[in-house]
Amino acid sequence: MITRRRWLMTGAASAGALSLSGCDALSRSPTFRKILGAGEGLTEAVQRSLMFGRPLAREYAESDLSRVFKANGTKDPGTDAYNAMVANRFADWRLKIYGLVDSPRALSLADLRALPARTQITRHDCVEGWSAIGKWTGAQLGPLLKAIGLKPNARFAVFHCADDLDGSSDGSGRYYESVDLVDAFHPQTILAYEMNGKPLEVAHGAPLRLRVERALGYKHAKYLMGIEFAERLDGFGRGKGGYWEDRGYEWYAGI
Repeated sequence: MITRRRWLMTGAASAGALSLSGCDALSRSPTFRKILGAGEGLTEAVQRSLMFGRPLAREYAESDLSRVFKANGTKDPGTDAYNAMVANRFADWRLKIYGLVDSPRALSLADLRALPARTQITRHDCVEGWSAIGKWTGAQLGPLLKAIGLKPNARFAVFHCADDLDGSSDGSGRYYESVDLVDAFHPQTILAYEMNGKPLEVAHGAPLRLRVERALGYKHAKYLMGIEFAERLDGFGRGKGGYWEDRGYEWYAGI
């Protein structure tokens, strides 16, 4: 019998061989949330039905790069801990990978740069209605997951970030996002450390941000600090799978 986990892993293997911290302008509009929610189920069903083909999001030429790529959501976490990392150029920063994995890791930027990488020029679509085309380079998440190994019950990758949009003293308002294993293993899902050929700037999520190119902008979590693998999402934040999802946005956000 083929389990869901085996099916996902098989699809990923045959195909390939975690601010923008969200968009706030529409977050309190019931009408907008209703429209977004109405289309999500259909979008997810259609995209998942095409999973084995693993279609790529459209990629563009260098000549298509946007002159201005808006930095939305958090533009600087501004905490003492983050400021200290910026001051030493992220030399002490580590991406922690943990949870339902066989081999937990704590990876430096140098470690990530040594992993299989991908460069892609893609369009970023925000729920606010604007788009921009940027060039991203980063470590592909899929090969990294194969190297560390996932437990049989791992179903989701949860991306923990440094920015706290609520300014909470206990970290309860810290940004987070999640994807399932289908998107985690997609070849265009990368942990980006460069934008337009240069190291990420603070406003765009330094030192590392998620790029999951078949999803809307709020899924592209910035200021990554950790990736946790879990069987369920109800133990994170308010249980909806992401900071903005906890506040009414839809979890899948496929485009």
